[in-house]
Amino acid sequence: MPWKKKSKELQKLDLVRAMAAANVSVSELARRSGVSRQTAYKWRARFRAARLRGLRERSRRPLSLAAQSDELWLRRTRRLRRRHPTWGARKLRHVLARRFGNEKSPSVAAIGRWLKRWGLTRGRRRRLRGPQIARRPVLKSQRCHEVWTVDFKGWYRTGDGVRVEPLTIRDLYSRYGLAIVLLPSISVRATQRAMRRVFARHGLPERIRCDNGTPFGAIGTTGLTRLSAWWVKLGIEVEFITPGRPSENGAHEQFHRVYKAEVARRPAQTVRAQQRRSDRWLLVYNGERPHEAIGMKTPIEVFEKNGRRMSKVIKPWRYPEGWVARWVKGNGEISWRGKRRYVGEAFVRDYVGLKPTGFGIWRVYFGPMLVGELREKEVGAIRMARYARGG
Repeated sequence: MPWKKKSKELQKLDLVRAMAAANVSVSELARRSGVSRQTAYKWRARFRAARLRGLRERSRRPLSLAAQSDELWLRRTRRLRRRHPTWGARKLRHVLARRFGNEKSPSVAAIGRWLKRWGLTRGRRRRLRGPQIARRPVLKSQRCHEVWTVDFKGWYRTGDGVRVEPLTIRDLYSRYGLAIVLLPSISVRATQRAMRRVFARHGLPERIRCDNGTPFGAIGTTGLTRLSAWWVKLGIEVEFITPGRPSENGAHEQFHRVYKAEVARRPAQTVRAQQRRSDRWLLVYNGERPHEAIGMKTPIEVFEKNGRRMSKVIKPWRYPEGWVARWVKGNGEISWRGKRRYVGEAFVRDYVGLKPTGFGIWRVYFGPMLVGELREKEVGAIRMARYARGG
């Protein structure tokens, strides 16, 4: 006949008696019983206090709850959340404690669990890694119109108190100042309008060097904005300086220091008068001021006319055979196999190209530039391309 199994109370009793006999160490006895030394000592203390009754199984429910989640607190929390749908657990708990008392109000963790149970909150999305692209080092210009440098000098006010944002554009090789335009803001639309006039007068450069700030660069897809994406569409290569290294555009910063000392520090009374002063100063800068970087010549002596003109009609991108072209809507999304996938607002009202690279995986391009990676099994935004660290 089979052996009868001992109850848990008798097994505990055997361990306590073996500990009293002291023939084997407590560590060895606890190991044989499959418990820790602390548990063995706990059982012995309970046996000494209440004999066999002390070895009975006890409820694991806490003796007291700091804040019981009864129906009243659930109703209060849900009512407050409906009134403020964007509030999180910390704000809700703070207001509940202020209204009904800090001691009895539920904890932040409890409110967070309730919100999750009700489907009123979502955890932080894990950022999926996209393809990395190498940041090209800035190159020294060897001829006119190979590299233009563009930047905003920093706002100041004219004599009548109107704020202006000076947009400055130069040819890097000749140090020739192409334009100083006093804009009311650094918006993409205002900057694009000013750049269009400069392109119409001086043609298109091969590259434009700029910093990573608004309106030239942005955090996200390859750092492009609608302005810099427009440059790419015109056939201009965008050359962002490395973040935290303004020295890569040091010649332009020196141009700003001279302009500030001679013009911006003592502005005219109105914006129109200050624009005329800036234009006159630029004529002197280009035609009379010698520069050490170009052998003490003036910029106008080195500057040459540009034969690369801006086309009146800009055609949409065309991609190689085997790629799939998708139109980017006004919200920066494309339609892909019944789903909306976000690719970036910089590419609105143009086509991006999808190059198949694996089963259910496509590389997304805006013209020659890699934008990111689209995976068919995912939803929402594509995996955005990022500049490699240290690049």
